[in-house]
Amino acid sequence: MMRRERLLLISPTFHGYWQSIGDALARRGYEVTTARYDAYDHVTDKLRLKATVEIPEKLGRGEAARAAERRRLTDRVLGLLRQVRPQKVIVIKGDGLDERFWDATADLPRILWLYDDRHRHDYTDEFLRSVGPVLSYAASETAALADLGADAHFVPNAFDPHRAEPTGRRSGEIVFIGSGYANRREILTDLAERGLPVHAWGRDFSRHLIDRARTLSWARPPITGSREVPLERAYQIHAEAAAAVAIHGLQAGHAMRTFEIPGMGGVQFVDRPDVDQFYDVGTEVAVWQDVEELADLAQRALHDESWAQRLREAGRARTLAEHTFDHRLREVDSLWH
Repeated sequence: MMRRERLLLISPTFHGYWQSIGDALARRGYEVTTARYDAYDHVTDKLRLKATVEIPEKLGRGEAARAAERRRLTDRVLGLLRQVRPQKVIVIKGDGLDERFWDATADLPRILWLYDDRHRHDYTDEFLRSVGPVLSYAASETAALADLGADAHFVPNAFDPHRAEPTGRRSGEIVFIGSGYANRREILTDLAERGLPVHAWGRDFSRHLIDRARTLSWARPPITGSREVPLERAYQIHAEAAAAVAIHGLQAGHAMRTFEIPGMGGVQFVDRPDVDQFYDVGTEVAVWQDVEELADLAQRALHDESWAQRLREAGRARTLAEHTFDHRLREVDSLWH
């Protein structure tokens, strides 16, 4: 029997997407070890982070505090690198690590995967040209990276059908899950003021005392709000809703939600016409460009069950056929140098 290649996956904890990527790699035959470089799993970890990084940042000493934290996180990852001795390395974002990690992996086949906007990372152009294949979730940023001379590849976000199963329930709500940026709060409030049953999940919408403290804000939009939920439950909420609203804002690429909502058999109302590169608009997803159009779509989802069901079935079928993490990792696995 052929020995499986050892692969080290370096990733932020962000919503557990490392698990979906790692599982897809394992299904491709790799022996996967994951290092979550920003794992603060215990109360003591969170308290130490607040005391040694977050409070100093508020006091104007953030640069030194953050550099010290990067050293600590890099030490942990380097220890795992020595232990695993991987044959390949995939780094998701990786902006919590210092140059020692990149020096230590310079002779290994490695891929840097940016599933967020480039401006949220502090990589230099020279580094991006030298690191190896660089994957971006946005076609526009992939083109910009290629213009810099980077070995750039467009790999969109995806859906993990192994994370949760639809419950079959229907909530009759128009739902949103995510951060409460100003444009999102305004749009959701407008829908609610039109009498639509809007329900939003996330710390910016929750009225729980802990969430008000975490966001340093007492104010909440006048809509039904709930606390954050695990990704698996978020998947199910999208499927149970009359419709789920995707509001991107200034993101360059399509968020995970673009694939998760239809992947779970949800009715997706998305604010990006360029979703047509992934789905048939009108039959698999619906696009809105202003609140009036969004409100009309919401009313239709609430009252035209057969139309909504056609969107659910067609969107799920397309996602399972083309937009899962298994599809994406097949692309990634063809890029090793």
